[in-house]
Amino acid sequence: MARGINQLHCIFFSTWKHRISLGPSLDHFLDKDVNILASQTETNNLIADNLAFRQQKGQNLESGQYYDANAQVAPQLVPHWSPERIPPWIKTPVPIGAGYSKLKTSLESLKLNTVCQEAKCPNIGTCWSGSSGDGKKASPSTATIMLMGDTCTRGCRFCSVKTSKTPAPLDVNEPDRTADAICKWGVDYIVLTSVDRDDLPDNGALHFAKTISLLKERKPEILIEALTGDFQGSLFDAKVVILAPLNVFAHNLETVERLTPFVRDRRAGYRQSLRLLEFAKQSRSENLLTKSAIMLGLGEQPEEILQTMKGVDALTIGQYMRPTKRHLKVEAYVHPETFAYWQEKGQSLGFSYVASGPLVRSSYKAGEYYLKSLLEKKNAL
Repeated sequence: MARGINQLHCIFFSTWKHRISLGPSLDHFLDKDVNILASQTETNNLIADNLAFRQQKGQNLESGQYYDANAQVAPQLVPHWSPERIPPWIKTPVPIGAGYSKLKTSLESLKLNTVCQEAKCPNIGTCWSGSSGDGKKASPSTATIMLMGDTCTRGCRFCSVKTSKTPAPLDVNEPDRTADAICKWGVDYIVLTSVDRDDLPDNGALHFAKTISLLKERKPEILIEALTGDFQGSLFDAKVVILAPLNVFAHNLETVERLTPFVRDRRAGYRQSLRLLEFAKQSRSENLLTKSAIMLGLGEQPEEILQTMKGVDALTIGQYMRPTKRHLKVEAYVHPETFAYWQEKGQSLGFSYVASGPLVRSSYKAGEYYLKSLLEKKNAL
């Protein structure tokens, strides 16, 4: 009986292998009636139409990055790239450089977490390296430290950070260790962020504020950005961080209001985030910048983006990129020219600074943009 079954298996696999060898060729998958140049022709027509649009507005045609800043919605400059393939403008160089190596070694030795690594940020080399000038414009090195562990109590559908209902207890020595490490690095600008800790009575606010205070005590000249969660809507907890000696208070809206329930954890709310940003602005209006960030490529519409851009001093806009197959799909790769439009639109709305581009993230070159805005304000006086 067993021998007969084995013989049947052999016959089946032999037949299967034979069918594979006689399988379809590439021609079977090509539609002979399709004009393969159709998509390129469509693209060329769109580009020609938009050149005429810019010419009518009297705008610069050489750089290709000047559009009608008074338009209510962004013109469709070129088609979005298919989400099935990663476009060429997403590629980034391998991170190298003395600044990058110094920060990486220090982080590993001190066992500190960074959102740069946990969230698989494509700009890690650029931000960590910085530049000293060398004929180019100097750019301060920027790092983003993630406080309160590497495990979040939320489960946003775009984020690759680990999640758990019961993360490890807080490390009481982390604020002191973090402040000490940052002082040794010699960075000009630091972004402190954290995982959400809904399991803590104060949502981790005191731990966050203590880290900021210790760092400012030891290095008064450093610029500090606090990128926080929503504290479950508790403005009392939020105020503990807002009143700490920081320079920028950041909280990311992430996406437009319509998509928020599908993109962020259900405990996060669009209106709740707006209320937090408004509260921060009112609490320290004189010497604190408020900042937010949104991702494109999730199915948002131009008018929704415009609505989301209001209410803060600074904004970053970047392309959503899927961390793993378990996360939300990319609906579209937005073309760099469309990002350039939103950059100009943000500037026309009066933001202190706007960073908009496919690879821009909430902390992207944060120090460079912040320092630039300060210099521009100083020169205007």
